[in-house]
Amino acid sequence: MKPEKKWNSQPVSKEAGFSSIIPYSSEVSMADYDYDLLVIGSGPAGQRAAIQAAKLNKRVAVVERKTILGGVCINTGTIPSKTLREAVMHLSGYREHSLYGASYTVKQNITMSDLLYRTDHVIQHELDIVRHQLQRNRVELVSAEASFLDANTIRLQSVDQHGWRDVTAANTIIAAGTSATRSEHIPFDGKRIFISDDLLQLDHLPRTLAVVGAGVIGLEYACIFAALGVRVTVIDKRRRLLPFVDAEIMDSLTYHLNQQRAIFRLGEEVKDLEPISDDQGERVKITLASGKQIVTEMALYSIGRTGATKTLNADAIGIEMDERGVIKVNEKFQTKTPNIYAVGDVIGFPSLASTSMEQGRLAACHAFGISTQSAPDLFPYGIYTIPEISTVGKNEEELTEAGIPYEVGKAQYREIARGQIIGDQTGLLKLIFHLETHELLGVHIIGEGASELVHIGQAVMAFKGKVEYFINTVFNYPTLAECYKTAAFDGINRLGV
Repeated sequence: MKPEKKWNSQPVSKEAGFSSIIPYSSEVSMADYDYDLLVIGSGPAGQRAAIQAAKLNKRVAVVERKTILGGVCINTGTIPSKTLREAVMHLSGYREHSLYGASYTVKQNITMSDLLYRTDHVIQHELDIVRHQLQRNRVELVSAEASFLDANTIRLQSVDQHGWRDVTAANTIIAAGTSATRSEHIPFDGKRIFISDDLLQLDHLPRTLAVVGAGVIGLEYACIFAALGVRVTVIDKRRRLLPFVDAEIMDSLTYHLNQQRAIFRLGEEVKDLEPISDDQGERVKITLASGKQIVTEMALYSIGRTGATKTLNADAIGIEMDERGVIKVNEKFQTKTPNIYAVGDVIGFPSLASTSMEQGRLAACHAFGISTQSAPDLFPYGIYTIPEISTVGKNEEELTEAGIPYEVGKAQYREIARGQIIGDQTGLLKLIFHLETHELLGVHIIGEGASELVHIGQAVMAFKGKVEYFINTVFNYPTLAECYKTAAFDGINRLGV
């Protein structure tokens, strides 16, 4: 690798050097650049892209504008929320309520400190793992904010005020991630009115909570607080929750949340959201376009994510993006500039850590001409609501719209010995298979361990297996995996054969 360029201490305007745009040229040798690959962002997509390129013996650097690695996934998103969920499930005794009653808890008065104790430990552990993985693969780590000067030149503005330097890269992968979308008309204070990134800074649990936006993040936190006994109100403009998930599964989740005293205001738009103070203390008043009013102790604003692309100077290299900063890419994750790729949350749906990792790997391989195989149609979705949801393949609505004949088979957790043992009386596993060929087309699960259990169906679908596979297979007893056999028998019986 070439000697590292030193940081320039002179101040520089953001426009400096942006006027001269050098188009990408495939005729230049990679040896002429400082790096074979520069990765912007250290979240799951950036990590996997960098390590894949390093395994190919390429010169790789990861640029992270935050002072810590891991991106939103480790620091404020996936890892904290899932760890927080697990702490809630344990301390509230949620899993044992069907056996010992709703009053059973591991700890009587649960505080935010109790919940964050486990979260802080897991975050620190994951940060150490990520740093170690990148270091042992000889990936250079740079704390800086990156912006493009041209297709091969990137300006790095040091986050610790050491200055700036320009580096060159044969290929660049943008894995900058997203930030929670805010409205300029809402008075966020991080305490009463906050976004998901602020949640870990709360000093106490509210008695009531309104969640504005019923996407994946909003629903996950709605479930977490409802499990703690918080009165939750969910508000969303859509009348159908998570349309990419099977409708029967979502109806089941809605029912469970209603049982936890959650209220849904669907098809409603928020007109105004303001903090108020009265004899009952400091609260939040939400006015809906329909005229309804909701008064709550706290409000979580969760209407989606915005791409962290403002500082990239994307216009200099012709990168296209929508109004929310989501970058447009082709099937190879290339932007309109062929040596610049974008992966992860910054390219939009499904915005999952698992799919982002795979996108990073595929982009790095394509950048260096390495043949790969992937099955995006079989990417599983894991949604960590309470109970959790996981799905792979097509749902009933998609198959009906496509005119594909199908049949379903279902297994309730309460029918399975393992379901009785763990106290999950509400879980459901649903198989969808082709009416004529019996090929497995989709697996949809709600209940304990759904995100683990779905991989059995994913593997069978990858080999175009038929529903009879589960009938002819012996599963350990007692396990939740037996649901596959029960559901398969149910589906075959529906055919009358």
